[in-house]
Amino acid sequence: MEKSTNFLLDIADKTAYLTINRPEKLNALNRATLEELATILAKLKGDSNVRGVILTGAGEKAFVAGADIAEFRDLSADDARHLAASGHHEVMDVIYNFPKPVIAAINGFALGGGLELALACHIRVASSAAKMGLPEVSLGLIPGYGGTQRLPQLIGRGKALEMILTGEMMSAEDALQCGLVNYVVAPEALVTTCEQLLKKIYAKSSTAVSAAISVVNIGLVKPEEGYLAEIDAFGTAFSSLDFEEGVSAFLEKRKPNF
Repeated sequence: MEKSTNFLLDIADKTAYLTINRPEKLNALNRATLEELATILAKLKGDSNVRGVILTGAGEKAFVAGADIAEFRDLSADDARHLAASGHHEVMDVIYNFPKPVIAAINGFALGGGLELALACHIRVASSAAKMGLPEVSLGLIPGYGGTQRLPQLIGRGKALEMILTGEMMSAEDALQCGLVNYVVAPEALVTTCEQLLKKIYAKSSTAVSAAISVVNIGLVKPEEGYLAEIDAFGTAFSSLDFEEGVSAFLEKRKPNF
């Protein structure tokens, strides 16, 4: 296991276990943490031994309890815009468009920037003890790392606005009911559930998985381009080695070797 200032990283069985390791701060996202996360993501993206990522927080209390508010006090408006832009471009958008599946294992509070981090992941699995919310309006702010855009895509405009405008937290079960998370499980089953999901994905073509992530994202961000992107990616798949193996395996009635 690799240990850095703010993270624990362990790679095993094709999976990167990435843990935000600031439990004394409830794993809050300060600028140093975001910069380090950007560096780790770049490393994992290029690591051929990694096919998926499980992202979680250290301790039992929090996934990520938000941004480090102490850093906000002396920011100018331009400073704040730069902070939001760098968080978007270097971390949240990177995770959202990551070519390998990233699963958020939400083990406790996921608030503000922490929920936005989970929203950027491809799949969310929550502990039954988890609580989620976007409380920025209580500080005279709004979400700045994609929450106003990604939350409505997942749960609809009305419910998203209720969460954002009231700043109230949502239970794990309520999050499941509205589609914010994919599964709610007992705390002790959180990581194993994520592992089981990734195991199913690893049995499929990695090139097809990557293409599917890309095309789904294009359709959400630029709906007018989604169908054309799908058509292009579908055609491109026919020239891949995984397509040859997948069709051969199907016709030979065996499991494909991706």
